[in-house]
Amino acid sequence: MIYHSRVVSIGGLPLGGDYPIRIQSMTNTNTLGTRATVDQAIRMIEAGSELVRITAPGPKEAANLGVIKAELIKRGYRVPLIADIHFNPGAAEIAARLVEKVRINPGNYSDRPSPGKNSWSVQEYQLELERIAEKLTPLLGICREYGTAIRIGVNHGSLSQRMMSRYGDTAEGMVQSALEFTRICHQQGFHNLVLSLKSSNVSVMVEACRQLAEQLTQEGLNYPLHLGVTEAGDGEDGRLKSASGIGALLARGIGDTIRVSLTEAPEAELPVARAIVSRFHQNLPDGTITRQIRPDLAVSKEINGKRETAASGPLGGKNPVAVLLKQGNQLLLAGEKGEITPLPHRLVHAGQAIPEIHQPLMILAEEEYLKAHLPVLMETLAGDSTIALLAAAGTTQLRRLADALQRRNLKTPLILKSPVNAGSAGDLITEISLNPGNLLIDGAGDGLCLEAMGDSNEALTSAGFGLLQATRRRVSRTEYIACPSCGRTLFHIQETLQQIKARTAHLKGLKIGVMGCIVNGPGEMADADFGYVGSGKGKVTLYKGKTPVKRGIPENEAVEALIALIKESGDWKEAEKV
Repeated sequence: MIYHSRVVSIGGLPLGGDYPIRIQSMTNTNTLGTRATVDQAIRMIEAGSELVRITAPGPKEAANLGVIKAELIKRGYRVPLIADIHFNPGAAEIAARLVEKVRINPGNYSDRPSPGKNSWSVQEYQLELERIAEKLTPLLGICREYGTAIRIGVNHGSLSQRMMSRYGDTAEGMVQSALEFTRICHQQGFHNLVLSLKSSNVSVMVEACRQLAEQLTQEGLNYPLHLGVTEAGDGEDGRLKSASGIGALLARGIGDTIRVSLTEAPEAELPVARAIVSRFHQNLPDGTITRQIRPDLAVSKEINGKRETAASGPLGGKNPVAVLLKQGNQLLLAGEKGEITPLPHRLVHAGQAIPEIHQPLMILAEEEYLKAHLPVLMETLAGDSTIALLAAAGTTQLRRLADALQRRNLKTPLILKSPVNAGSAGDLITEISLNPGNLLIDGAGDGLCLEAMGDSNEALTSAGFGLLQATRRRVSRTEYIACPSCGRTLFHIQETLQQIKARTAHLKGLKIGVMGCIVNGPGEMADADFGYVGSGKGKVTLYKGKTPVKRGIPENEAVEALIALIKESGDWKEAEKV
């Protein structure tokens, strides 16, 4: 589907409709530290941030947003500010009088948890909805008076107990949570609204946003959507997660503003965000920018990507999803430990005569061939079940191909390749995340093939396995669920993440959460095996799953305590000696 959102105003900045996709980031300074927050906001703005979000955990921080805004204006910066609110409706009501937008989380507006309660009657369910509407009404009145926008931001793992009882910790639960608040706002005539559904799991985030867009369209509540993969981590992995999740939705016309969440300096997020949205914009002759999905990225057809295939050498069948490297006409198979071996297949271009040789064949089909000769290709593949297919094409043709293979019940292994040969590491990450990343998320493909000018085999292999991990198609490394930090973070999260990575990067398949604060941490790292969560100034609480097991550990002892906990739990193994 292509989602058509209405236009809302964030200060004087139009958002939604055909307007450009707006990019934003969030400060990680203490909000009461005016100078540090203003200086960081300016760095973000100069790096391209069109909106600046600042945490306001309490009334004092909310009030200081007015001081921060005045100082930014004094220095010549009038970018809209967003107050990030948690738990405290009073802070939201203060901030709404001072800044252009407030972000609230439905999970934090709902009633307090009721220990032991796991079901709600229809009457109880309705009563809580009425209480939520009563709590929300004062904020809506203030926002209406001051022209302030609201973002309803739902995070996977922070759903209310009532919502969890009915839907579980699912994409559907996220959608229903957002819809409850959206309907309340709509019924009260408040329409300056933006919605977001975020998860550190790319597949959950994409599915939730797709469901929400469909539901909003059906109900005529087509408010703009904010996109982001939350707690994406840092470095290459964080960029792959962010680009694949955000890009899969923008390719469907879903999304009006994005935030790339990296455990790095906020200004480092903006070049990544710009690289993503540039693929979905068109520069007009008059110098303005409008939205336009690059043709090779547009998703015009949904597919059932999970297709049974037969093995062709190390490809398809029960083999793990593969990473291939293409060097001229030579294909190489990459291994998780860096080993590179020649693929046994001979590469033949589609349309050429099939040679009679005792060697597996790989047919390379590119965009123009797939457009013109797909039926012929299907007949060729039907005649030989040992052939593998390498498809180097845009998303539309790849989806048409995957659908044709499914309808013909052909078990040919399908290897996906972007038709764009990237010229830099940054372009490579963006291009493969957008395509073939969006098909991998949907379950299509038995592997991906990479080709980049000037990149080493090591860099290509790392990006390939990183994308498979980001899209949950093949686990080959430790996964880090790490927040970008904000003014609530009271320990050095960037340095800590690097320390934890250095000690645990060999623990393949383990999920470790590194979270800045107790406000979001426990919920948003919900599927982590272990968690390292800030619980006070220089203090850390360690989690096993969702359970806190060691509290108030001094920051300088906490990494060692985490390693000890992993060992005690039987999940530790020593790194292999190189």
